[in-house]
Amino acid sequence: MLAHVWGLMAHPNREWKQIQSERETITHLYAHHVLLMAAVPVICAFIGTTTVGWHIGDTRPILLTPLDALGAGIAFYIIILAAVSLMGYVIHRMARRYSSHPSLRRCVIFAGYVATPMFLAGLVAVYPLIWLCLLAGIIGLCYSAYLLYLGIPAFLGISHEEGFIVTGATLGIGVLVLEAMLAVTVLVWGYGARWLLGSV
Repeated sequence: MLAHVWGLMAHPNREWKQIQSERETITHLYAHHVLLMAAVPVICAFIGTTTVGWHIGDTRPILLTPLDALGAGIAFYIIILAAVSLMGYVIHRMARRYSSHPSLRRCVIFAGYVATPMFLAGLVAVYPLIWLCLLAGIIGLCYSAYLLYLGIPAFLGISHEEGFIVTGATLGIGVLVLEAMLAVTVLVWGYGARWLLGSV
């Protein structure tokens, strides 16, 4: 798992070929990559929101109780796991019009690895400054777009010309999914965290 993370960040073209040669399953992807990497932003956000707090302007930091942070973290983790599969399905639907016709399995695996920079961007949530989290999120999104662009021909077998359209559409939908994830997490944090844990 860690070898692929380093490879995607350091030499993505070569790493896409390596991942392609492994022919892994969706179960293996989740067990050895997504479940672990998705925990990075969740754990960092838990630590940051309970010990440092959100800093908004010159006001006092807003701290969450461990119970509220745990509820929001569980919800966010589940949403991240679902979002990876959703983006894989979106890529599969868009790629069906091209000659290579990559399988749904291949598209979900592709989406799981493309999300790696976004997972790593979650490290900054340990110190949750709004501007710092936004900056890290933008950098992570840009590098995910780069992985997407490189991986579409290398991993999915779609040409660069055709892949440019898939990259743009996938990135646009991905931004919408990211915004929806954040909105749902904020709603759960504000209204549903105590209910969620109280009903368990």
